[in-house]
Amino acid sequence: MLERRLYRHIDWLLLGAVVVLCAIGVTMIYSTTHDPTAGAAGPQVRTQLGALALGFIAFAVLLLIDYRWLSDSWVTIFVGLLAMLAYVLLFGVVDGGAQRWIGLGLFNLQPSEFARIVVSLGLATVLYHRRWALQTPVGWLMVAGIVGAPALLIYQQPDLGAAVTLLPVAFAILLFAGLRLRYVAILVAVAILVAPVAWTYGLQDYQRQRISSFLDPELDPQGAGWQQRQARITVGSGGPLGKGFLQGTQSQYKFLPVAHNDFIFSVLAEEQGFLGVVFALGLYLFVILRGLDAARLAKDRLGRYLVVGIMSGFAFQVIYNIAMSAGLAPVKGLTLPLMSAGGTSVIATLAAFGLVLNVRMRRFTN
Repeated sequence: MLERRLYRHIDWLLLGAVVVLCAIGVTMIYSTTHDPTAGAAGPQVRTQLGALALGFIAFAVLLLIDYRWLSDSWVTIFVGLLAMLAYVLLFGVVDGGAQRWIGLGLFNLQPSEFARIVVSLGLATVLYHRRWALQTPVGWLMVAGIVGAPALLIYQQPDLGAAVTLLPVAFAILLFAGLRLRYVAILVAVAILVAPVAWTYGLQDYQRQRISSFLDPELDPQGAGWQQRQARITVGSGGPLGKGFLQGTQSQYKFLPVAHNDFIFSVLAEEQGFLGVVFALGLYLFVILRGLDAARLAKDRLGRYLVVGIMSGFAFQVIYNIAMSAGLAPVKGLTLPLMSAGGTSVIATLAAFGLVLNVRMRRFTN
């Protein structure tokens, strides 16, 4: 548990930046769901506030518990994640053609959002205690199982976006653990060779349509290309200073679908303009660099690997969502961490930062 002398080592700057990003997110969700006829925002705002409350409780819990104790229990935690993902496939809540949630009454829990934390913990533990893992077939099988088992279950939901986010987590930890460049070259070559097969048999029709619409939005401007085109228009219409809070025409008149979720950054660009975008990007950059600094200061390789994995997954999600909002990447159901509406995403992200601060705070312990 948290010793009194450790309080002064909490990274209050990182925590403050996270809180500001959460506040911006709530403000943008209020704007995108605001109904001018009723003079009030939608229920998504209350849901987000509730998720933030639960998220900061999860943050506090994972800050209090020594990350080395969690490492000792990683197998139990990993099996728990697989059990929840399997439960989702059998009995999960279906919405929009996907089966990704566990119904808990007041809200739906999406277990795949916790996969990045659990995979980071599992890989960090295995590579910390078994430095030989990357030099033996048995070690590679362990690594493949830790990443592949949850990825496969998540892909079956189907949720390709969440499954893909496990790859940068694994790649970053493996690099820091000493992955040789020739293995990287082999992995890239295998990915290139497998790509045509994955396109034909691994992707569903709507996923192929999204990629085709990204390459040429005019192929289906009223269908698969609609979100891509509207996102570009929304971002570009903000100008230097933006249109102002509650004044974004694309979001207020609902031209941009799911603006409160996948495209919250587009709304920020429209309402707050270039200056607002620069401020938000600066905050995200600060959070990422400050998080990586926690990895540099970690007292052991276990903490270093854990933080690197968490921050790599976070950075990938931020970069992809912003690129998608600007029309620079195919549309995928990846939220913008800490800002998009999404209860489980917020809880999981705040829990992950609890671990990051945990590692940094305990760098002076025995």
